[in-house]
Amino acid sequence: MREFSLPALYEVPADGNLTDLISRNAAQHPDVAVMARKVADAWVDVTATQFLAEVRATAKGLIAQGVRPGDRVALISRTRYEWVQFDFAIWSAGAVTVPVYETSSPEQIQWILGDSGAVAAIVESGTHAESVASVRDALPALEHVWQIEGGAVEELTEAGRDVADETVAARSATAKADDIATIVYTSGTTGRPKGCVLTHRNFFAECGNLVERLKPLFATGRASVLLFLPAAHVFGRMVEVASVLAPIRLGCVPDIKNLTDELASFRPTLILGVPRVFEKVYNSARAKAHADGKGKIFDKAAQTAIAYSRAKSTPGGPSLGLRLKHKLFDTLVYSKLRAVLGGRCEFAISGGAPLGERLGHFYSGIGFTVLEGYGLTESCAATAFTPWDRQKIGTVGQPLPGSKVRIADDGEVLLHGEHVFRGYWNNEAATAEALADGWFHTGDIGTLDEDGYLAITGRKKEILVTAGGKNVAPAVIEDRIRGHALVAECMVVGDGRPFVGALVTLDEELLARWAADHGKPAGSTAASLREDPELLAEVQRAVDDGNSAVSKAESVRKFRILPSQFTEEAGHITPSLKLKRNVVAKDFADEIEAIYRG
Repeated sequence: MREFSLPALYEVPADGNLTDLISRNAAQHPDVAVMARKVADAWVDVTATQFLAEVRATAKGLIAQGVRPGDRVALISRTRYEWVQFDFAIWSAGAVTVPVYETSSPEQIQWILGDSGAVAAIVESGTHAESVASVRDALPALEHVWQIEGGAVEELTEAGRDVADETVAARSATAKADDIATIVYTSGTTGRPKGCVLTHRNFFAECGNLVERLKPLFATGRASVLLFLPAAHVFGRMVEVASVLAPIRLGCVPDIKNLTDELASFRPTLILGVPRVFEKVYNSARAKAHADGKGKIFDKAAQTAIAYSRAKSTPGGPSLGLRLKHKLFDTLVYSKLRAVLGGRCEFAISGGAPLGERLGHFYSGIGFTVLEGYGLTESCAATAFTPWDRQKIGTVGQPLPGSKVRIADDGEVLLHGEHVFRGYWNNEAATAEALADGWFHTGDIGTLDEDGYLAITGRKKEILVTAGGKNVAPAVIEDRIRGHALVAECMVVGDGRPFVGALVTLDEELLARWAADHGKPAGSTAASLREDPELLAEVQRAVDDGNSAVSKAESVRKFRILPSQFTEEAGHITPSLKLKRNVVAKDFADEIEAIYRG
């Protein structure tokens, strides 16, 4: 199939903007908890009425300090309650939010604030304030910097005490559906980040249709979601707006270091994450089971879960014997894994990269369905996702209702719909290249099946062509190799080379367990073990599994274990965990040469 579309399930309000949502919630669900904030170690609910009042009080401060309609205001912070509060306060002042990753360098901050023409910045910490201060001389438009941990909310609330309610109400109504809501800068896997201009209409079309199609997951008064993705990323932003649109209870945590504890205390009904989160949960549970002497039970339980999930889509479903085994393992293993995820969660939405068929079936088999999605900043997050009631593991689902997906003659995925951005800020050339006749050219390669389910097979710019002329899409084999517990990252190489190779980094936490279990010296690292025969054999098993998914010409013939990780600080990965292949290839050129030497 070359093109597929679904009718819209949600009508975008012609004259509305996203601030209408918090006013509507306060009017229709005044006492319903729409937010939860972490105070000390406890979650404290925030009702729709309270949230509206806090947003408006902060918006009054922005207005009093001179923020005007259409002004750009940067927001540099980890994911936290105040992020959502300030986002809606900026909109309520009639302004435009420019999110910046909290891990951004001063040079990156200077580029984004300078390119967007931000007149103010709201930062989280003193470190962020110092970063802005270090480049402020190069930012002539920047008039204000407020620090969340320095009392920004209280400062702005006090500053806005004399601003009338009617003034903030008028400002809140300034923007219409086609006005700019935010400028989200892409991660920049190549070159400088580009500012994607997203309108209020884009978010309404995206989140409204998503919530309607996944209605059982967004039940007001019952459902809840814990946001641990970066709010500066469009996926995290979509979670924020969709939760408010539904509305459902939204909690925010700044990172995934203590994720299992946070899940246990918040007990969400819905989780949204990236594949690496779900891989870590699985790999950690498996490693713990093996360390406790229950490895064989866990592995048999995992095999049963996968087989059970696959059998559900076959005529007749799982056999009696498989159902009995599944019931036994549900008591012994699956129920404990569900408890790790909070105990109430039945669904998750995974995006950012392919989850992989094995993990998809595993989670489905333990009674926790991971729905895959696919999208880009330019499509305001998900442009396709798996319907909750018609899952096809191995695909990223059907198009967002109200949108179209087309496969071009060269296999590129093209998008059309109200959720698609209107262009890049201050970059007409890039806009003209990306948008043609109303269709956005994603740069991704994919296929559509007879039911309109989309599968992504790679990136046009990442296709390798070996010396023998074989085209290789790295994503398929990389995803499979990363599925091994020890593997943190994998990058396939081989452009213009006689065969395909791979660079592999190791998960430090699980490597330490593996080393202890295999009698290696205490404190062993990837650097000290990279030539160890047992470790090489273990990674070879991961590579063999990856090779089983591709043809012989596409398979990895040789690999190198790297002594260090790919890090954001070194520029190897983006904040959304995408590989910057050109940077990795440059920094590890000697390792790549070693693969082909001789």
